[in-house]
Order: sequence, then C-alpha cells, then structure tokens
Amino acid sequence: MANGYISDQKKVFVSGVKIFYGSQTGTAKGFAMNLAEEIISLDLPVIIINLKEYDPDDHLVEEVTSKNVCVFLVATYTDGRPTESAEWFSKWLEEASSDFRFGKTYLKGMRYAVFGLGNSAYVNHFNKVGKNFDKWLWMLGAHRVVTHGEGDCNVVQSKHGSIEADFTAWKTKFLSQLQALQKGEKKACGGNCRKGKCRSKWQSSEEMEPESPLQDRLHHRDTEEEELFESTSEEESGPEDHESLNSIVDVEDLGKIMNHMKKDKKEKEQQEEKTSLWRDSVKNEDSEPRAMITPALRDALTKQGYQLIGSHSGVKLCRWTKSMLRGRGGCYKHTFYGIESHRCMETTPSLACANKCVFCWRHHTNPVGTEWRWKMDHPEMILKEAIENHQNMIKQFKGVPGVKEERFKEGMTVKHCALSLVGEPIMYPEINQFLKLLHECKISSFLVTNAQFPVEIRNLKPVTQLYVSVDASTKESLKKIDRPLFKDFWQRFLDSLKALVAKQQRTVYRLTLVKAWNVDELQAYAELVSLGSPDFIEVKGVTYCGESSASSLTMANVPWHEEVVRFVRELVDLISGYEIACEHEHSNCLLIAHKKFKIDGEWWTWIDYDRFQDLIQEYEHSGGSKTFSTKDYMAKTPHWALFGASERGFDPKDIRHQRKIKSKSLSGC
Repeated sequence: MANGYISDQKKVFVSGVKIFYGSQTGTAKGFAMNLAEEIISLDLPVIIINLKEYDPDDHLVEEVTSKNVCVFLVATYTDGRPTESAEWFSKWLEEASSDFRFGKTYLKGMRYAVFGLGNSAYVNHFNKVGKNFDKWLWMLGAHRVVTHGEGDCNVVQSKHGSIEADFTAWKTKFLSQLQALQKGEKKACGGNCRKGKCRSKWQSSEEMEPESPLQDRLHHRDTEEEELFESTSEEESGPEDHESLNSIVDVEDLGKIMNHMKKDKKEKEQQEEKTSLWRDSVKNEDSEPRAMITPALRDALTKQGYQLIGSHSGVKLCRWTKSMLRGRGGCYKHTFYGIESHRCMETTPSLACANKCVFCWRHHTNPVGTEWRWKMDHPEMILKEAIENHQNMIKQFKGVPGVKEERFKEGMTVKHCALSLVGEPIMYPEINQFLKLLHECKISSFLVTNAQFPVEIRNLKPVTQLYVSVDASTKESLKKIDRPLFKDFWQRFLDSLKALVAKQQRTVYRLTLVKAWNVDELQAYAELVSLGSPDFIEVKGVTYCGESSASSLTMANVPWHEEVVRFVRELVDLISGYEIACEHEHSNCLLIAHKKFKIDGEWWTWIDYDRFQDLIQEYEHSGGSKTFSTKDYMAKTPHWALFGASERGFDPKDIRHQRKIKSKSLSGC
C-alpha cells in the first residue's frame, strides 16, 4: 500500500546495460553503438563508455549491486597488448585479479559479457585482451552472462566470414540471454567456464540443473591458480596408457609389444646419456658463479609485477606511488619524513635474503643465502636500468583518469630510492658504490637491513636513513618470526644493533607487531632500544599478505590500530628520551622519535633533501673526512603529520584522503 493505493511494482532483474569499449580504429566503438540500439529496443537504458574515461578504482565495484549487465568490447593491438584507451583498465584488472586485498569475491554480483576483436593472422596473440578481460573478471568473482566472443579480422579464418558477422552471431546469443535475464529466468551460462569456454553448450534455462554445492566449491577452487586452466594428464595421455596390465594379449600383437619395449629401452638409454652429459656440464659450470635469477624464479617474480634487472636486481612500482600521482595521499614515509611518494623508486640490488620471515609479502619466492655466491652485475648498470624501468612504469599512467599532470611530470624524475623492495640489499658486494651513484644523481637513500650482517653495517657509507628490522626482542621469538639461516643469528642481531650507535646518519628501528607472537615483549624491546640508541622507532602492525604454504600467519595475527597505539604508548613509558611524534593510520603505523628532534616544542622529523645532497657531496669530495650529523639536514614536521592530528597522517593538500582503515590494516608498505 502506498498513500492508500495498491502499488503493483514488478521486480527488476536488469536495471540497464553498460557497454565499455576499447578501440584503436573505431571498430569496437561502432559495435558498441550497434549493440546499444538493439538493447534500447528491449526498453532497457544503455550507457556507452570509453574505457579511457573510466576509473575502475572508483566505480567498478558499484556494479556488484547495480543490477546492470556490463559488456566489454575490446580490441587486441600490437604484440597482444590492449589499445591505448583500454591500457589502464587492463592493467588495473590484471593487478586486482592477483592482489590478495581484492580477493576472489570482490566483484561477486556483477554480471558481464566480453567480445574481443582481433586478427588470427597473429596466432600467438589472437584476441588475447578479450580472453584476459574475461578471465580476470571471472577471477574477481564476477558472473559471466554468456561465453566470450571472438571477432576475427582475418576473413579467411573468420568463423562467420567477417568480424562483423562474428559480432552479429555473438550479439544474437547475448541478446537472447539478456531477455532471459529480464524475465528473471535462470542464466544459461553457469559461470563455471574455464578460460572462456562455456560448458553449458547454450542449453536453455529449463535444461540447466541447479548448481550443486560441490560444483560451487570447484568453481572457487579453479580460480585459485591459473595452472588449473591447463589440460589434465588424462587429456594428454593416449589410449595405450589406459590398458590394463592384466589384460590378455593376442599372439599377433606380441610383435608390436616387443617393438614398443625396444623403443622404450632405446629412449631410456638416450635419456641416461643426456643426463650424464648434463651432469658433466654442471660440474664444469660449478667453477663459475651462477645467476641468482633462475628461469623459474624470473617467471614467478615477473608474475608478481617485478621488473627484473640483470641477474640479481629488481624494481617495482609501489601502490603509494600510484596513489600520490592521483593526489590521494602518500605513504607513511611521506608523513614521517617528507618523502614525495610519486617520486620514490622502490628497488633492490639483491633479491636474496638471509631470513624467511613469516610475514614476507613475497611468499618466499626470492632466493635465500648467507653469503654472496652469485654472478655480480655492475652497479652502474643496475641503477641505469632501475631508473629506466621505473620511468616506463610511470609512463603507463599518462592520461589515466585522476592522474595529476604536475605530479606525473615530477614522477618522471626519481628523487628518492627505497632499498626495501625484497631481499637484503646490504648483501650486494658493491652496495657502497651503488649508494654513491644514487647520491651523484641527487637521489636520497633509504636502506633497510634485516640485522644479520653487522660487519657490512659498520662498513656502510652514509645513507639518508638507515633502517634495521627489529621483528622480535628475544632469541626464541626472533627464530620463530624471522626464521634466520645463520646459526649465530642472535649474536649477529645484537651486533647489528650495536653497530648503529657509531653511524652518523639517521637510524631507525623498524618494529613489526605480530599479534600473539611478539606484542607482549615490551621490556625486552626497551632493552634493545638502549642497545642501539636509534633516532627513530617505527612501529607497524603486520600486513597480512594472503595464505601461503610457507607461513602459518592469518588475519588473527594482525593487530588493530588501537592495539598498535596502546603498544607504542606503553613502550614509550619504558624508554627515556623518546616520545610519539607521528601517525599514519592507513598503514597502521606510528613513529617514536628521540627528543633531540623536538626543538622549542616542535617536531623536526622531516628531511631537508637538498641539504643532505650538499652534505654527502662534501663528504665524498673530502674522502670521508668531512662528516655531518643528523641535525644538519632535518626539517620541520607539518602539523597534519603529527600524532593525534585530525588528518590522521594525510596531507590536506591532496584532493581526497585515502579510505581510512578503521578495522584491521590490509595496506602494503
């Protein structure tokens, strides 16, 4: 009843259709307009959207509850890449589909269909973009309305004689499905298709059986790994493999069997000969250092988004770099020390590490070792390629919705280098030369070490800021959390902390809190602080990076922000000469600073980077005789960065703040 009248409102199953297109020559756009006309005739509202003008970060999740059907018409361009207009959307979709922060149900409820435009003359890349769109949307939990279509510009190979005819055939199926959805009928496509191949064979809704719980579980399992898209061993094996060993053999077939046995024996002998040759070659190669990055490791790290350099280095674009390019706030280093996140390059000259920490965000795909035993690349080459790769990744943001032009231009010039990507950078034998090259390029250096190489710390030349990871405060908990390779790991850990006292640059303890593992060791942490007397102490809640067979860490081990704040307050009460200075709530992180950085009641935790570059050049020119102190290059901390400020660590100049994490921290960095 409404105002005394009976309201006869029909349930809406489809509220409208959004047609997204990525086109280079205009064909996809033309198809979009053609499809829109057909949909309008069904009395459904239609919106046509150029992917270049669409921001998936802001709007795609809205389709989960919108009751719209989203259609993607995307062309595959040179070398299997998306067209320029679809490049950003494609990159976002790819990263989201493999990012644990989004998960397998991020787009659950969204309905979609994909039609790809390509040319089968390019066999290796035919309709690659359309296939990828279909796969990535499915991996994020979206529901496929109809199996993806493939248009072929190659008239000879086109299934229907032309790309227009291919589209018409697919369009007919899609419109049929759309009409069924309008009426609330069961979808013909169960959404459990692999690699875009519909198992339902276009059965009508009446013929489809309800999906069983087992099928539902299998659907979720299939999305976990792309490897499951490959054929099974049963599909690859021949009919001979399935014959019973106990079956009766005819005399006439005995000759064939004997031939098979002779053939197998010969192949086995050849294989043994190859194996012997391979072993001999390995022995010869043992005298020469091997490359750290093996082909399998290269594949694994590339899949995670690394740009690999030479045989042991890598660079990757930080999510906060992307955020600040779009004016959405910087990382906690921006809040604590004034780093410009959009001008920061995250890299490492050594992918190897001496620990296997339970919270490693690389899931232990990087190599491990206690000493450098690999082939070594020159630092000049590493830095040159690191900057080039970083700039190439920044270039991909040109024209992306929301990216500020001024920050894009600034981002092309690297000003900071975070040597904290993965691994142990201090293991690289030429680390001092690499740092010198950074400073010659006017790039500040933030180096992180896992406190297992005290000699290297003592021999390290000045850096802008030196970090030591203090993941636990007792021998037992350090062994449990960091899982170090060195047998004398605890003594190495203590010696590394002691080595900080003699350093004249800014030093930082980096504490990662793992709930139920190391949050109850306050007194022991206080004793470690007195051992190394760091300038700053960063306390951060552990970041959960998804399930891993190499770690038992779960979301239950992630402390709430309030718990991190309480820990920091209690720690400060136990150590003299320190106070809480700054806070970055989104990263679940606080900064404790020595009182020497509090002048006339105001904090000076930020860095005067230009002044540091002047000082480090004077140091180099004097051969290391002209030293400088931490106070020589400090800068005043802005009010919004301070602990307790209403901004919670975000610069008010940014056009909008990052979504604040009021529950558990899932942020990177």
